[in-house]
Amino acid sequence: MPPKFKFTREEITKAALDVTRESGISGLTARALAAKLGCSVKPIFGLFQNMEEVQQEVLTAANEMYQDYLRNDMADGKYPPYKASGMAYIRFAKEETELFKLLFMRDRSNERTDENIEDVRPLIELIKKNTGLSDDDAYMFHIEMWIFVHGIATMIATSYLDWDMELISKVITDGYTGLKYRYCKGGDKNGGH
Repeated sequence: MPPKFKFTREEITKAALDVTRESGISGLTARALAAKLGCSVKPIFGLFQNMEEVQQEVLTAANEMYQDYLRNDMADGKYPPYKASGMAYIRFAKEETELFKLLFMRDRSNERTDENIEDVRPLIELIKKNTGLSDDDAYMFHIEMWIFVHGIATMIATSYLDWDMELISKVITDGYTGLKYRYCKGGDKNGGH
């Protein structure tokens, strides 16, 4: 009969997520996780094959938290939905810095990183609705806006910037307005080249 463990996979994953939030993914060791749980490493390895499996569960849980930020901010009504998606991304970087780094600032050279248009279809549809752009132009608009938002989020996550959300909102509006002018008012899409 297999041994009974006093923790579930979900409880260990939650504790591992907490360790990662406090110390980053590099701080998520079997010893640190066992200390957080107040036990030996035995219950961890009774439910998980190795620490890579625990880290994968943390990655999934972190992504679920990020998706909650997106859903909640887009439904909140404080900002228009497309802007809210960018504000949520930046707020996640500010409030959950280590999880943001885990999701969006790790080495991804061994992963599929090419974004499929279908992955961001709801955002593309928002841009099309707000601007009247074609699918291709709305996708490029989103890519350019995302680069802008990711830059702000990264600078906040690395303590390069310490902007409040009001200033971030203004800067995001300025970036969006500039892109909208360029794409919708016949601005030079080739940057003058």
